Amino acid sequence: MRTEQQMLDLILHTAQTDPRVRAVIMNGSRANPNARRDIFQDFDIVYLVTDVASYKANPAWIDLFGERMILQLPDDMDDPPPDPRDGYAYLIQFMDGNRIDLSLYPVDKLDKMERDSQSILLLDKDGIVKPFPPASDCDYLPKPPTAKQFHDCTNEFWWVSPYVAKGLWRGELTYAKHMEFYAREQLMKMLDWYVGVKTNFQKGPGKMGKYLDQFLEPHLWTLLLRTYADADYAHNWDALLAMGELFRRVAVPVAEHFGHTYPFGDDERVSAHLRHVRALPKDAAAMY
Repeated sequence: MRTEQQMLDLILHTAQTDPRVRAVIMNGSRANPNARRDIFQDFDIVYLVTDVASYKANPAWIDLFGERMILQLPDDMDDPPPDPRDGYAYLIQFMDGNRIDLSLYPVDKLDKMERDSQSILLLDKDGIVKPFPPASDCDYLPKPPTAKQFHDCTNEFWWVSPYVAKGLWRGELTYAKHMEFYAREQLMKMLDWYVGVKTNFQKGPGKMGKYLDQFLEPHLWTLLLRTYADADYAHNWDALLAMGELFRRVAVPVAEHFGHTYPFGDDERVSAHLRHVRALPKDAAAMY
């Protein structure tokens, strides 16, 4: 596996010897001083170029970065559809374990490019890029929820939970798991806010909560682990009820901190419904 320095040398050498590349920016975890360092970190690279089309006309140009395991061109895909933007991206997984997410961005659209707090300017041939402040994860920290955001999160969580119960009662595991995803989205959002309150919104749990173990109290971390089940129906029922318990335990202090209203009535009624459906006979002719 090529080292970080070898990869950066290759990225910069390619840019320095290609007159179409005018500047190089590195984003992502390798630019974030607070990110964990490991062998799976991507190289998120932006080449500011004079002519994107010339690269697209020569697909083989990326061979110079190394032997590929797999390549994805998200801007050429129909499913999922690409985000409308001015650049063009190559997502490259190499056989040696390294990965580059390389974006080409037209230099004449530089004034439209969004700036990211996790950014380091590696090369600027013409002095055209406004200097970045010291890289940090400030753009990715939790933001305090408005009353509307808090309401929508709690409403969606308790609204979706009965769908999971319906799928489990019917024996439709794939449906139940799919609906659980929507409930979990709201749970993770609430956990972000909970960590924000605990840290005065100066730290975050990372993308998809990957650092939550560092911030949650042991009993809450254990409860979060209980929300992940295998394909056993009883285990999935336990996980659903654990999700509700954890959501309540973190949402109530968040509500109290901001003076928002927690929907205790919705919580109580839906939680009772979930327990009722779990006990409902499979040949029931009526729900109640």
